[in-house]
Amino acid sequence: AKTIHKICCVVAVVGVTCVFPIDLAKTRLQNQRSGQQIYKNMMDCLIKTVRSEGYFGMYRGAAVNLTLVTPEKAIKLAANDFFRHQLSKDGSKLTVFKEMLAGCCAGMCQVTITTPMEMLKIQMQDAGRIAAQQRVMPSVVTTLKMGGTSAVLCRSYNASPAPVMRLSATQITRELLKTKGFFGLYKGLGATLMRDIPFSVVYFPLFAHLHQLGQPSPEGSVPFYWSFMSGCLAGCVAAVTVSPCDVIKTRLQSLKKGANEETYNGIVDCVRNILKKEGPGALLKGASCRALVIAPLFGIAQVVYFVGVGEILLGYTPHNIYSS
Repeated sequence: AKTIHKICCVVAVVGVTCVFPIDLAKTRLQNQRSGQQIYKNMMDCLIKTVRSEGYFGMYRGAAVNLTLVTPEKAIKLAANDFFRHQLSKDGSKLTVFKEMLAGCCAGMCQVTITTPMEMLKIQMQDAGRIAAQQRVMPSVVTTLKMGGTSAVLCRSYNASPAPVMRLSATQITRELLKTKGFFGLYKGLGATLMRDIPFSVVYFPLFAHLHQLGQPSPEGSVPFYWSFMSGCLAGCVAAVTVSPCDVIKTRLQSLKKGANEETYNGIVDCVRNILKKEGPGALLKGASCRALVIAPLFGIAQVVYFVGVGEILLGYTPHNIYSS
């Protein structure tokens, strides 16, 4: 079992490392305003990031994610199983409503880790976008004065990497604690709950039913690859479903704004301003990136959980990783 745990941990770290650049692109795409766009799409964002900030520019904030994503996913999955067990103590089969309720409770538990993790990560990820916007703003002003309406700002990114303010998670944490106190780390908590509770309500019942389809018999175990595929599909559907909430959360948690970017006074004000100035489509910015990030992460998380974390936290025995 120890060997399996080590393998799963390595796989989880590799998974996070592989998808993190996509997560960075998601954050930058979500934060850029219509009419002030630096990036056309995910690939354009990644190419320009490498050209202007170097290869490791794609991994800004990765250390925070790698440190906290494991306990975050462990809390989420263990809480869901705990509440499912509590809701089925009478021996009756869980209804879809009870499955959704268990997912809701799991989503509420995980935000204790998720909110500060994403608060720190977003500041580090978005620093490069703000720096890039500041570099191109003079050409934007000229274009606007001449009557140009191009939605994407153009600039050569072939020059040597431009200096971007180096922020560390420790520096940001210290500054937040100094200026806003402990709860400064929980800015955007309401928006995080608004995203993570519906996500869990959609994800866990869908995963449970998909996972059950791979069980050859009531007593048989589900092959690990089926757990992975079930996690990927359920994660993808849930991620796209709550994408508008993720855009709102990202905007609210971003402390430093680019030129002419407004500050929002809560969730309602954020939604109102986005709809008024950018249209409904802005609420789906980065949706494909989010699906590409969440799907493999939850596929990996489910495999890791079933053969490792679940055994430790809830007394599970590891599932047979081979189909019977």
